[in-house]
Amino acid sequence: MSEPGATNPMPTESDTIAAIATAAGRGALGIVRLSGPDAVAIAGRVFRGVSGDPASFESHTVHFGRVVSDDGLIDTVLLNVMRAPRSYTGEDSVELSCHGGR
Repeated sequence: MSEPGATNPMPTESDTIAAIATAAGRGALGIVRLSGPDAVAIAGRVFRGVSGDPASFESHTVHFGRVVSDDGLIDTVLLNVMRAPRSYTGEDSVELSCHGGR
């Protein structure tokens, strides 16, 4: 049993995770994956696409747009939506294909 207020470093089935999915170093692409129940909603907070909001996207579709923050444009990207259970993880998943670098 953990202490009150302690955080569990291991994700649970109800968590949504985000991770860089490309190897460290230089490369043409940088892929960020989100997987879990809030993956599509989280993507919707940062993605601005010409075809709308990720919540309205059908599974296994690719959309062009921009990742933005309060400070402005971060990158121009392709966003892939894969809805449960037809994804790598069996959960809702989103992949952002971004410009690479180091």
